[in-house]
Amino acid sequence: MPDRPIRIVSVNVNGIRAAYRKGMGAWLAGRDVDILAMQEVRASTADIENLLGPEWTVLHDEATAKGRAGVALASRRAAHVHRVDFGADDFDSAGRWLEADYDVDGTPLTVVSTYVHSGDVGTPKQVEKYKFLDAMTARLPELRAHAEYALVVGDLNVGHRELDIKNWKGNRKNAGFLPEERAYFDRFFGEEGAEVTGVDGSVGTGHGWVDVGRAFAGEVEGPYTWWSQRGKAFDTDTGWRLDYHMASPALASTVASYAIDRASAWDTRWSDHAPVVVDYAI
Repeated sequence: MPDRPIRIVSVNVNGIRAAYRKGMGAWLAGRDVDILAMQEVRASTADIENLLGPEWTVLHDEATAKGRAGVALASRRAAHVHRVDFGADDFDSAGRWLEADYDVDGTPLTVVSTYVHSGDVGTPKQVEKYKFLDAMTARLPELRAHAEYALVVGDLNVGHRELDIKNWKGNRKNAGFLPEERAYFDRFFGEEGAEVTGVDGSVGTGHGWVDVGRAFAGEVEGPYTWWSQRGKAFDTDTGWRLDYHMASPALASTVASYAIDRASAWDTRWSDHAPVVVDYAI
């Protein structure tokens, strides 16, 4: 990796083969990416390697069901170690959590690509989502203990605050903006070790992670990273901020730039999500 800020990108590709047919390759060729974290890959490891090319080293965790989910990390050099174990032994997290340890000019860096369940109120899908968020709650402190520079990126499928969803009033009872879901994020981003009262009234301990997107953008609406394919959501910027860079405080202090690569027009998109591009001056 070059002796300059390291560029880490996270994007839900919504099927990498379809994304490449629509222009992902041209975008990637012009973005000078060092580490590319992808979610909802929905392809084989061979497919990913063939599309990205030989200059990329690919780590990939496929979902149990073919054609579903799938997370990957691609880098210009190999990771020292990678891990996919996550949650209780009886919890199927395949295709949703992938960790890797990299060396950046002698500095250890741990990166996680994750894809949280979308959920659906009153169904087993919502139960699985809460199981996943519980597993994240257990794993995040371990990551902080493992590496000073740690980063969790991906499609987390929760709009944390009202600023993160354009139509938040109409989504208060829908998966993705439920108070119980948002309370997890209150704790993830709450002051480390402090008692945190969630938006749902629950009380827990803050983890001290930094929401890089919100820290960089400030108290503004969005900027959004996902837009429904229905209606004129993209054209009217009626979106959700679902894609995050969650950084350890040490890593967050190195952020040099933050950008969302929103397509210029609806018909030029290669995914319903936009890439989140962050430079870290480690």
